[in-house]
Amino acid sequence: MMRPSPGRTAPPSVYVKTYGCQMNERDSESIAALLIGHGYRLAQDEVDADVILVNTCSVRGKAEEKAIGKLGLLVAGKRERPGLVVGAVGCMARRLGGELVRRVKGLDFVVGPRRLHTLPAVVEAVYAGRGPVIDAGEGEDEMAEPLTEHLTGGPSAFVNILLGCDRHCAYCIVPVVRGREWSRPADGVLREVESLVSRGVREVTLLGQSVMSYGRVNPVWPGEYVSRLGFREPLPRLLEAVGAVEGIRRIRFTSGHPSGCTVELARAMAEIPGVCPHLHLPVQSGSDRILGMMRRGYTAGYYLEAVRRLRSAVPGLALTTDVIVGFPGETEEDFQATRSLMEEAVFDNAFIFKYSPREGTPAAAMKDDVTAEEKLRRNHVLLEDQDKRGLRINEALQGTTLEVMAEGPSLRNQARWAGRTGSNKIVIFESVAGIEAGAIVQVRIDKAGAQTLYGSIQPGERLTG
Repeated sequence: MMRPSPGRTAPPSVYVKTYGCQMNERDSESIAALLIGHGYRLAQDEVDADVILVNTCSVRGKAEEKAIGKLGLLVAGKRERPGLVVGAVGCMARRLGGELVRRVKGLDFVVGPRRLHTLPAVVEAVYAGRGPVIDAGEGEDEMAEPLTEHLTGGPSAFVNILLGCDRHCAYCIVPVVRGREWSRPADGVLREVESLVSRGVREVTLLGQSVMSYGRVNPVWPGEYVSRLGFREPLPRLLEAVGAVEGIRRIRFTSGHPSGCTVELARAMAEIPGVCPHLHLPVQSGSDRILGMMRRGYTAGYYLEAVRRLRSAVPGLALTTDVIVGFPGETEEDFQATRSLMEEAVFDNAFIFKYSPREGTPAAAMKDDVTAEEKLRRNHVLLEDQDKRGLRINEALQGTTLEVMAEGPSLRNQARWAGRTGSNKIVIFESVAGIEAGAIVQVRIDKAGAQTLYGSIQPGERLTG
């Protein structure tokens, strides 16, 4: 039985603070929906919450520092708010486990990313005075099937299709905190997508740490399944099946790896209605030497060939990426190779990160010999390069009319709306009567920035769902 905090008679309210990637965003939504299903209320902010969960990230040291700092502040607030429950979930919770309780005195629970289904029982145990509870998740008993609960509202949704990662890149903690790779059976994915469509969702993003590995480790399709388009690989088959769900307008999938950019995947992106002409394909470095040290499993030439294969099949494909600067041993020559590759690949956008060692990874044993100042300089150089590149790409779209899915009022100007193109470009446009989230509109692009387009809905344009 749930117990409200002292002075309250209503069911407890919960607030989830999220750090990290889209996988964490999806987990946070699942957590909130799961607890609501057990009678909790969703708080609009942490001030009004009886239970606060911090969904943590371990990919970079700074993300962990932010989460630990936030947890410390929340726990300190218990002095003024008797009965407040504060817990940590997610990747850092898995990595640190009980150590996190020792670092943050007064923390009520720690739950790993593949043990989230235990949260109702964990919170109840805390209310019953049995905390702190530690369920970080270790060994063979970790949950395989992810949570599938969703909150209602909004035209877009994330759907997990692959958990964990088996690549073991030298710098990456994900295989440690997310566990071994496991793909969800396709029938479960399709049931989830169908349920989402029945609730108004028109766009889904299929998620996996290395999403193109879908179906490589465990079977995901029943033996009798036959692809109408003749696909044999698991991911193209899934894209075809999702695209056949009535009501789906757009399909995205992330994050990619060049080894998965097969001829069949390129054909799937070109031929399956609804699959968006955009791919997030992390490169991390343009230097073959550094890529080898990173254990990425490809060369710069292999990556560029994958890009050419995709763009040959999908003209106008938008490509985004992740890059790490200052990896151990990265020389100026290595850095310039990265600059060169980024220009040759013509990325629409790039997320640049300064390398930080993660305890428990092979790279942590390497000498972190690029100074903080030099990492910052290289970061700024690549960001400046990308701003120029992005502006050049976007300016070429001025005067064109693009299909945009409306998402809602712009955060900066409520008189305007924001939406995205199929190529995942953000578009800001003037609001019109009758518009609602999920509407498909034709927007003429009048102005371009490095990361944002600005325009207006064409006169007489009929809003479509």
